[in-house]
Order: sequence, then structure tokens, then C-alpha cells
Amino acid sequence: MIEIELIPIKERLEDNGEFLNHPECKGPLEMTILFYAKVGYRIPWIGYYARSKGEFVGVAGFKGKPVDGKVEIAYGTFEGFQNAGLGTEICRQLVVLARETDPSVRILARTLPRENYSTKVLRKNGFRCLGKVVDPDDGKVWEWEFVLPV
Repeated sequence: MIEIELIPIKERLEDNGEFLNHPECKGPLEMTILFYAKVGYRIPWIGYYARSKGEFVGVAGFKGKPVDGKVEIAYGTFEGFQNAGLGTEICRQLVVLARETDPSVRILARTLPRENYSTKVLRKNGFRCLGKVVDPDDGKVWEWEFVLPV
């Protein structure tokens, strides 16, 4: 099993010292802090860096707190760490965190409207495609929902 640790991204830039000097973390960190200013900062519905074997391998998080009983997840692995199962584990951990926090919440994700790495990750984690929707930031996308195993 792949071991991944999700490290919370704190609300203020200056409180994230361990990420500021990491070349892969700096850009997503600044975007996450700006996103917090827009949607709020409410643990555990925040952003995280993923660490495996002492190395930062990706970034993940929730796109804000649940609204109308739904929460959206997002995740990705850094270049050099792709196609190794890390994204699948990162996604799995977000699902576990959401379910442990609020078992009634519907967990959603969005991808480009074509088969890709992320669609494989979502299927491996029990998501099903609901169809196309228009995302205000990304345009036409596929929306996915986590479905409990029967």
C-alpha cells in the first residue's frame, strides 16, 4: 500500500514556511491562500499537500466547505510522481476524510470532458460520472460523484 500523508495548508501564507521554499509547492500555495480568502477557511474543508516517503508528491483539497450537502474534491500529483498510484491514494484519503467528518455529504469531483488520468483515479475510488456540467471557472466538464460500494 502507498503511504500518503496529507499536510494541511494553513490560512495565512506566512504560516506555511515548509511549503514556501519548495519549488512545486509555492504556486499552488499562493493560489490556495487566495482561494481561502474567497471561500473561507474551515478545517477539514481546506487544501493539503501530499507527502510520501518524506517528499512532497502532490496537492489536494476540498473546494470549500459543503454547500447543500455537497463538497467537491480536487487533487493532483507533481511532475515526476505521476502514474505511480499516488493520485489514487490521495483521492481515497480525501474521500475518507470527508466521510469521517460528515457521512451524509455527497462527494463530487470534476474533470475535463474526456478520458484521462483523473477519470481513472475517480473510477478506482468508486466515483461515477453524472455527465457534463458547466463550471464557472473551467467551462464544460464532467461531474463525478462518489458512490458507496454495495
